[in-house]
Amino acid sequence: MLDMGEVITAMVTPFDKNYNVDFESCGKLMDYLINEGTDGILLSGSTGECSTLSDGEKLELFRFAKNNFGDRVKIIAGTGSNDTKHSIELSKEAERIGVDCLLIVAPYYNKPSQQGIYRHFEAIAAEVNIPIILYNVPSRTVSNISSKTCVELSKIDNICGVKEASGDMRQISEIIRDSENDFVVYSGNDGDTLPVLSLGGYGIISVASHIICREIKQMISSFKKGDYTRAAKIHLEMLDIFNGIFIAPNPVPIKEALNMAGISVGPCRLPLCSMEEKELETFREILKKHKII
Repeated sequence: MLDMGEVITAMVTPFDKNYNVDFESCGKLMDYLINEGTDGILLSGSTGECSTLSDGEKLELFRFAKNNFGDRVKIIAGTGSNDTKHSIELSKEAERIGVDCLLIVAPYYNKPSQQGIYRHFEAIAAEVNIPIILYNVPSRTVSNISSKTCVELSKIDNICGVKEASGDMRQISEIIRDSENDFVVYSGNDGDTLPVLSLGGYGIISVASHIICREIKQMISSFKKGDYTRAAKIHLEMLDIFNGIFIAPNPVPIKEALNMAGISVGPCRLPLCSMEEKELETFREILKKHKII
């Protein structure tokens, strides 16, 4: 069974005022996240602004994390692309650096068939030996990995899990029911974590864990101990944060939250830009309510 932990933080990529990757701030953020209890750190995911990172920047991030924090936390590298050959090359480089696992998003923009999606992941898995977590996020890719395709992919030895962000509980149920027994299903949306756990899911690849990691871990722990009332109470208490961090395009709000909390992560790269004042004020009130700022 995949051993990346129950809470993986999809980490933002800190930039300086000139929009260069700020490795000093990266180190401070990773240290903070580890101390807050995250089990794994995902680099170059959607929250890490992978779309505007060059391959060189991604590999430098993976190397920095592995060299400085690899003995304290699992390092997961986002190496997905809508170009199979490109994803293979990036995945092999990440494996050479020594990351623990790969997260590979469904091919976006091309709109491949289910056979094309299967063959894409099959080809990548054949070229690396480390574990792979599939990433299904149709709202971004317009390319849903169907439950049938996911189940077939789960039969490939080093495809060990899926980050399911479709929000489709029927699809997620079918994956959990029909996939290989050691195949791990992570919620891809913070607000879906408790429902996914109730279906037999394992944990969360989280944005909210930047600011409420301890609460998320308590919720998961309570659920798995059978204290469903406590788990539900924590879920409901955190619901406005789960929703608030998507009041504007991710990762704009979570970067704002970290900056306001005194954890410097800088701005987002274009085409992402600052929140509108009304959004920011609403979000600030949520953060104040929960004593995050």
